[in-house]
Amino acid sequence: MQPRVFAIIAAALLGILGLGAATVTRWTPPGNAPSAGSAPAARTAARSASATPTGDPAVWTRSTLRNKLMAEMDATDPGVALADLDRITKKQPYTVRFCHPIAHELGHAAVKRYHEDFEKVISFPHETCAAGYLHGAVEEMLNASKDPESDLLKLCAPANKGPCIHGVGHGTMFVAKQDVAKARDLCNKFPTDSRRITCSEGLFMQLFGPDEEDEKAKANLPADKLAAEPLYPCPEQPPLFQSACYFYAPTFYLSSHDYAAHPEVFAGALKWCLAAQPTGGDIDCSRGVGSRTMKYNLDRVNWAADQCATGADAKHRQACTSGLMSYYTVNFTDPGAPARLCSQITNPEIAGYCRTAGGLSNSLD
Repeated sequence: MQPRVFAIIAAALLGILGLGAATVTRWTPPGNAPSAGSAPAARTAARSASATPTGDPAVWTRSTLRNKLMAEMDATDPGVALADLDRITKKQPYTVRFCHPIAHELGHAAVKRYHEDFEKVISFPHETCAAGYLHGAVEEMLNASKDPESDLLKLCAPANKGPCIHGVGHGTMFVAKQDVAKARDLCNKFPTDSRRITCSEGLFMQLFGPDEEDEKAKANLPADKLAAEPLYPCPEQPPLFQSACYFYAPTFYLSSHDYAAHPEVFAGALKWCLAAQPTGGDIDCSRGVGSRTMKYNLDRVNWAADQCATGADAKHRQACTSGLMSYYTVNFTDPGAPARLCSQITNPEIAGYCRTAGGLSNSLD
């Protein structure tokens, strides 16, 4: 496998995906820090359910936020809905846990609304929530295409930017009806390894965390094969595709172990990643755990860092911390974001890895 190639490309792509999320938000009011052992869902549910002065509920769920934005887009246009989504995620960082799939749905709906006029669809500012709107639009365009093998090379041209090709990766799973091998063949239509890898990221993100709540989306993760190989289907992937598979595999592990109600599964996921050592996927898997841990716990970053500290050894703890940094800077792209994250981490070892991952000096001066 080629983890170093994937890591370099992924780092660059993550920076691109974070556009539009630069505002600094105080996540936890002074004196109201959540307890270290509380689950994300419990913390959210504990807040007041009364409506705010703006008419928004005090606590958003995926369904209530999705319904609001879809209705808003129907009444206005995608730009208005996306701007509101951006406002809400900056004001309420916990909504980042489910804003990306909602943005996907907005992209799907926009393609249908504008009758597959892709230029019109992407004319609205769409960088919020890691470009989920763009991903959804590309998915829908490929899903509706009569010649997806040809169109997948045209949709992102001539710029061929990372977020768009990542969206093509999601779309290959729609075209291939969740058949990984067929979707992989579509990604291989791209002429360079870097674009194939970027496409594979969307492919495996869609496999392990299907956005549209489609029960068929998990058909390629049958219980009997998972019992025989917990990291299925990553070990059987070609070398070029293994890194992305291992990186996104923790998404399925965490969701299938109900991370919202059982926060201990974040540390458990790092132990689970050790099963990938024979194929060399344990480092990418640990990075994936760090990325998901940050995504699901943006309102308690020091707690997230403490989960990385449970890693089996230094290299896995460092990989997990690299994942924390990568997702944090997806959402906060201002120059001070890396230093701000590291300043909140109290574990000295993890703070040091954080500074390394952020390109910061390891001096404490």
